Amino acid sequence: MSSTHRFRGLRGLCRLVLLCLACVWGGSFALEVSSDRLQSLAASRYGAKGAKSVGNWLQLLRNPAAPQERDRLTVANDFWNRALLSGEDATIWGQADYWATPLESLGKGAGDCEDYVIGKYFTLLAMGVPANKLRFIYVRARVGGPASSSQVAHMVLGYYETPNAVPLVLDSLISTILPATQRRDLTPVFSFNADGVYVDGKPAAPVDRLSRWRDLLQRMEREGIRP
Repeated sequence: MSSTHRFRGLRGLCRLVLLCLACVWGGSFALEVSSDRLQSLAASRYGAKGAKSVGNWLQLLRNPAAPQERDRLTVANDFWNRALLSGEDATIWGQADYWATPLESLGKGAGDCEDYVIGKYFTLLAMGVPANKLRFIYVRARVGGPASSSQVAHMVLGYYETPNAVPLVLDSLISTILPATQRRDLTPVFSFNADGVYVDGKPAAPVDRLSRWRDLLQRMEREGIRP
């Protein structure tokens, strides 16, 4: 989605989240992945190229080759940053704002910032990283260099080793995973995970009726990924 639409979406999403509407799901969960179904859907929807990308992802999930949690962050971050070309939802999906499933993103080979984060998030869950260590973080990203005042709406994935730790930032704009304190170009707006929404690092309200999130989970389940 465009940065203008994303800023509008941020305001609307903040209002929706802070109204604390009905719950979709909560807590940590293990991910069940139906490899055969995903491969079949990838081939039928996106052809050989899409099926290969999905196959590479499934192979990664089966053999992560990263025993340490921090190593898994690097594996997931590198995979998704290589797998997708950055694009806008209007171009990729013909919609102003669309949260793609991992299957859809890999099938298209493209996504916007939210799609990178979604892919990394569910990859890390499948690798055994607890959901409560991960947060979707909406930020304003400075573009044009350190002296620039220009900002765009952006999303990154945060990894919190402990609840009060400075998060490590997994980003589609740069390949290096850095602590948030070293990302002076990013200004956090709010973050969320299955446990709730966080403003200024403090719980604000349950994630509850984030309609895009609910729709995403439902589509993933139909595709063979069950939380």
